[in-house]
Amino acid sequence: MTVANSASISADIAGRYAQALFDLVRDSGAIDALSGQVDELASAYDSSADLRELSVSPIYDRQDQEAAIGALAEKMGFSPALANTLRLMARNRRLFALPQFVAKLRGLIADTRGEITADVVSAAALSDQQKTRLADTLARKSGKKIKLNARVDETLIGGMIVKLGSQMIDSSIRSKLASLQNAMKEVG
Repeated sequence: MTVANSASISADIAGRYAQALFDLVRDSGAIDALSGQVDELASAYDSSADLRELSVSPIYDRQDQEAAIGALAEKMGFSPALANTLRLMARNRRLFALPQFVAKLRGLIADTRGEITADVVSAAALSDQQKTRLADTLARKSGKKIKLNARVDETLIGGMIVKLGSQMIDSSIRSKLASLQNAMKEVG
């Protein structure tokens, strides 16, 4: 099995769980609560090596995964719908698809709200004022509400990389230096 096929299978699996949960929550009118909980889950996954290990390691059996993810959901105060979906994913040995599940849910929520997510990577943390100005500028260009997903990568040296849908704007100093280096190679 190729990596592309594996990623596609994970996305398909995650998509089915995400769509079922989204439909259930949408019908109950709790999209805003789900959105916040999905962000909390993503943050927990990104910051916890133990959670990432639990989701992919064959060392943990179904019961261990279900108990651990259930305890996490309870501790984080997740809605019964989200908690039960996570337990079901564990019971069916599908926690490996957690990142794709979060991404799919975020996409469904954004579509419902008429939002588009802009992934922003900057060399330094953006101030609230900078985030607001960037979101306003992107909203004018796209015609949609913008939700920023910002993170810091100090290797950029300066500037930022903005990905909005299929468009990418790279104004980082790292990429400009790489372009200059390539141009110098062509001359010499």
